[in-house]
Amino acid sequence: MKKYVALLRGINVGGNTILPMSELRSICEDIGFQNVRTYIQSGNILFESEHSEEKLVKELEEALYQEKERNIPVIMRAAADLDSVIAHNPFPDANPSQVGVTFYSDPVPKGTLEEITTPGREEVKINGRELYVHYPDGIGRSKLKLPKQAQGGTMRNINTINKLAALSKEK
Repeated sequence: MKKYVALLRGINVGGNTILPMSELRSICEDIGFQNVRTYIQSGNILFESEHSEEKLVKELEEALYQEKERNIPVIMRAAADLDSVIAHNPFPDANPSQVGVTFYSDPVPKGTLEEITTPGREEVKINGRELYVHYPDGIGRSKLKLPKQAQGGTMRNINTINKLAALSKEK
């Protein structure tokens, strides 16, 4: 069995698409995910499966649609990939709560950096399927604008990614 982490986009934020983690765990178990755990209320799921990432994303998105009657995008990584995401953090000396990593299903589109509007002091770097942003003045104060083609991901800060990586190593 392979360990995975699924990251749901846009749940439990601003009162839209409320999904209790107990309900999310139940949905995942019902579609055959094994050893399902969630972390915080923002849609982070750790589980095991023998299936491929693509198949698991499709199954979970379909199950979420059936349950909530709305599309909830799912980004998935093998749990072992989180170590690489952490290792490639281009802002290792920054406060981890001020570094956001946006996860995408596919590689970040070429030309994304040239189209980003950063009116503040944010710094942006790309590595494969992740876009890293350092928010030195805090994420909540940022006026950073991503181009339309780069808005389909879901962001977690480095603290959350570190915790998910650690949880994925527990037995």
